[in-house]
Amino acid sequence: MQQHPKTAGLPPRGATVPPFYAGLIGEQAAALARAGREIVPMHFGQPTMAAPPGVLAAAERAMRGGPLGYWESPDLRARIAQHYAEAYGVDVAPSRILLTLGASAALVATFAALFAAGDGIAVARPGYPAYRNTISALGRRCIEVDCGPEVGFRLTPSALERLAERPRGVVVASPANPTGAVLSRDELAALTDYCRTRGIHLICDEIYHGITYGTRATSVLEIDSDAIVVNSFSKYFRMPGWRLGWLVVPQELAATLSAYLVNLFLTPPAISQHAALGAFDDPAALEAALQIYTRNRSLLLQALPQLGFRDVVAPDGAFYLYVDAGRWTTDSLGFCRQMLEATGVSAAPGIDFDPQGGRRCVRFSFAVTTPEVERALEALAAWLPRG
Repeated sequence: MQQHPKTAGLPPRGATVPPFYAGLIGEQAAALARAGREIVPMHFGQPTMAAPPGVLAAAERAMRGGPLGYWESPDLRARIAQHYAEAYGVDVAPSRILLTLGASAALVATFAALFAAGDGIAVARPGYPAYRNTISALGRRCIEVDCGPEVGFRLTPSALERLAERPRGVVVASPANPTGAVLSRDELAALTDYCRTRGIHLICDEIYHGITYGTRATSVLEIDSDAIVVNSFSKYFRMPGWRLGWLVVPQELAATLSAYLVNLFLTPPAISQHAALGAFDDPAALEAALQIYTRNRSLLLQALPQLGFRDVVAPDGAFYLYVDAGRWTTDSLGFCRQMLEATGVSAAPGIDFDPQGGRRCVRFSFAVTTPEVERALEALAAWLPRG
């Protein structure tokens, strides 16, 4: 029997999505650490510096203040709205801001609410694996758009125009994971206009906003006041384990998205919402991490090409370097496993981000300390074949 076009490419019923391969590296790294090995954790996309003091103080006050039940903080929604006014000069009504169980829950609810089974949603390749895997798990179709180093890892309207079909949605991250690519204001405006004029839902992942090297990233809300934005306290605010994110949605979608979030996830942790109110109070504590990332980025950009890695494109944002290790391997997972065992340096295999070209690539996170980066480079220099 011929498969219906709208179900072509969907996983069979009962199929599982691929694992996070970086998680497999994380399990290996944890086992080695328990055995006494010193590990430089450059595999997970999370800050290793603790949350800012204001976050911890706010959490302590909340824990001493009484029961913490299901709750969505109106004060936090108002404070996020104030953040958009301060950082971007845009007016966002607090009623358009929905608090979520991390950015992951925001993506699940958005894909579920805005798209039907079989709808195509375009994402850049290489890109964050949970886009692809969540879209597929929900019965939507992921349309991957090849965006390699030759185009600066940027998704463009011309790339979308070349697709065999018009997607119902587009997900774009700026800064992007794993490449750190940042869309300029003009590039983001062109993408926004392309989607708006064709009735395509554009979902902008701005989770790495605040972590840029040079010009700040443009929020899509500066271009389209009714845009859909996914963001989180995990990266710039250094709260990954607190599992707290947010959505900004058009007013007419707020009730629909809220219903999905409540039914699927209830509310984010109350303690995290209280704590996040302290995240905005100490800009110097937030910028301290950015200074470390800037130094680490410079060290890696200088050293990795000398070690033999190729296509080392300087990231404009986030805290990753996505590089070609094809000089040594076409099995990035195996390469990362061997590298970890031999050197204690953990990195994410490229197949997480690109099931095709990622077999030759690895992603290094530099959201670690500078001494750890220096130790990693010394260990890699001693291990990698030269010549």
